[in-house]
Amino acid sequence: MIKKKYIDLFRVESENKVHLKNYDTGWAQTEEFKDFGKEKLKERAQTVLEQNIADLAQVQQLLYADDRYSLLIVFQAMDAAGKDGTIKHVMSGVNPQGCQVFSFKKPSTEDLDHNFLWRYMKSLPERGRIGIFNRSYYEDVLVVKVHPELLQNLPDGKRGKTFWENRYEDINAFEHHLKRNGTVILKFFLNVSKQEQKQRFMERLEHPEKNWKFSGSDLAEREHWDDYMKVYEDAINATSTKWAPWYIIPADNKWITRALVADIITSTLRNLDLEFPKLNEEQLKILAEARKKLEAE
Repeated sequence: MIKKKYIDLFRVESENKVHLKNYDTGWAQTEEFKDFGKEKLKERAQTVLEQNIADLAQVQQLLYADDRYSLLIVFQAMDAAGKDGTIKHVMSGVNPQGCQVFSFKKPSTEDLDHNFLWRYMKSLPERGRIGIFNRSYYEDVLVVKVHPELLQNLPDGKRGKTFWENRYEDINAFEHHLKRNGTVILKFFLNVSKQEQKQRFMERLEHPEKNWKFSGSDLAEREHWDDYMKVYEDAINATSTKWAPWYIIPADNKWITRALVADIITSTLRNLDLEFPKLNEEQLKILAEARKKLEAE
C-alpha cells in the first residue's frame, strides 16, 4: 500500500483551488521520490499494482456480499492519457459479473432531448457492484464549454458564467444524492503533458496495429489544449467535494498512474465497514439440517 501522505498529494481538497500547471505529470512528485530513483520507484509501483489487483478481487467479493454500497469510478483526461489501459490493468483481477464499464461517446438525439445527466443515470452501478465511467457527465462542462456550439435543445438564454455554475451545482447535488444512497464516488483526472500526448499520437501513427486508435479529431482537440486545461481546472475546483473527491493523477508514466489508481480504489473500499451477512438463528438451523442430510447420503 502507498502511504497516505503520498496519496494526499493527489487528492484535491474542497477548500483548495488547484492550478494544473503546478501538478507534475511525471514520476518525481517529491524529494523522497527523487532520492529513491526512477527505476526503484518503478519496481515498487509494479509491486503495489500487483498487490492491489489481488486485494481488489477479495474486497470486491465483500462489496457484493455486503450489498449496501456501490462504487462509481470516473475517469476524465485528454486523449491518449491512458484511461483504457488504466482500466484494463487495474481491474484485471475483478470478477466481470460485478463490474461494468461504460464509455460515453457523442450523445444521441434521444440523449439531447433529456437533461444532461439522464444518460449517465441509466448506467449507475447497483449496490454491490463497481461501475466505471470512461468519460462521464463531466464532458458536459468540459467539451461543450470549449465548444459551446454543441449545446442543443435548450431554452433560449445566455451561456455565460451563471449557466456553468448551475451545471456544477447540478453535478454536486447529483453526486451528493448518490453518496447519501450508498454510492462511493472516486474521480480521476489523468494528467498527461502535451509533449507526452504528442509522443503517444506519434506511436499510433507509426505502428500499423495502433493506427485504428488515431482520429483526425484528436489533433483538432489538441489545438484547444490551453482551453481544456482551463475548463478542467474550473470543473475540478467547482466539484471536488468531501463526498466525491477528485484525484489529479500523473499520467506521463503509465506504471505510476496504474499503481496510484489501484491503491486509491482498494484503500477506499477497505475503509468501508464491509462485512459478510450474518445469519439469524433460523437460518443457522436450516444450514445445520442441510449439513446432516448431506452427510447422511
